Amino acid sequence: MRSVNKVILIGNITRDPELKQTASGQSIVTLGLATNREWATQDGQKHSLAEYHNLVAWGNLAQICQKYLKKGKLIYVEGYLKTRSWDSPEGAKIFKTEVVIYDMIMLEKRANDSDESDMGYMPGDENNLFDPANDFDPMLGAA
Repeated sequence: MRSVNKVILIGNITRDPELKQTASGQSIVTLGLATNREWATQDGQKHSLAEYHNLVAWGNLAQICQKYLKKGKLIYVEGYLKTRSWDSPEGAKIFKTEVVIYDMIMLEKRANDSDESDMGYMPGDENNLFDPANDFDPMLGAA
């Protein structure tokens, strides 16, 4: 029987990435990510709840994360859940679930609203449209 273990998150980095090396020389980076869930109750009250995630990246992606990511940066990640366990010095079993990421895209926040990400055209946002008559497109050159 098939199963699925896939995580997709968009959020803000909560701490600068920390790069380490394994005994065999493999790069590994750890960082935190915060996501927000917003909803309204039946009486119209708005609520927001933050969720915090531990991320891990290996190899070349670890080095890219260390070089380009900083606390507060908005990112998109894809990965899978991995739970590790170990025994504490007191003999208790400790579990930690992390998101092992295999894809990461750096996103930018909108200039007019620092809480919203710019992920393309949104209806009613005509300032976000590309106008070939007035804009420079690096793929096409000058208009």
